Amino acid sequence: MKFAVVAFPGSNCEMDLVYAIEDVVKEQAELVPSTATYLNDYSAVLLPGGFSYGDYLRSGAIAQLAPIMPAVKRFAAAGKPVLGICNGFQILTEARLLPGSLQRNQESKFVCKVADLVVTNNQTLFTTNYQAQQTIQLPIAHGDGNYYCDPITLAELRKNNQIIFTYQNNPNGSVAAIAGISNRQGNVLGMMPHPERAVEAILGSTSGRELFSSLVNSVRKRGLIHE
Repeated sequence: MKFAVVAFPGSNCEMDLVYAIEDVVKEQAELVPSTATYLNDYSAVLLPGGFSYGDYLRSGAIAQLAPIMPAVKRFAAAGKPVLGICNGFQILTEARLLPGSLQRNQESKFVCKVADLVVTNNQTLFTTNYQAQQTIQLPIAHGDGNYYCDPITLAELRKNNQIIFTYQNNPNGSVAAIAGISNRQGNVLGMMPHPERAVEAILGSTSGRELFSSLVNSVRKRGLIHE
């Protein structure tokens, strides 16, 4: 089983993701540059956090034009797992793989702390090892984490169980306290909190472990393994 971790210029969490895959769930992870155009040899694609292209436009706006993104879209369209964390979430919305957008935090300040989250849907490829409505602790570190969508889109997200994580104490003004959503098919997840920074007790939380173990189990069950 091999996971692609896509590194854009300005990504800074790619090695955290590699560690979470290789040292925690004991699978293979490979760094893939954003200039690549081929992802067929992988079981899942992970877009890490950071500041792709310096976030000089909207966060993720330039990255969604990178050569790798058509391959990411084909990968997602084939029903394979795609996970975007923090800046990766922003890229997924800019690429229209997920609805809505990420805006400046409500108080226009960078927020860096551990947040309490609720697992609102534990039936996705990424959350089956959590309990329904379980409270977990994951770090957040963002200035543009305020998730916004219009009322019609929010109603659709609720109707289709696409809201995967919510904040207990909304730190950034996100509509409906949304911390993470999926696409309608459930194979693309975007989330602002960092599960890769919560995989060992020394980091203050191990709540991220279940996300990665859920993903590995789902890949095996769906027969998406590429060695």
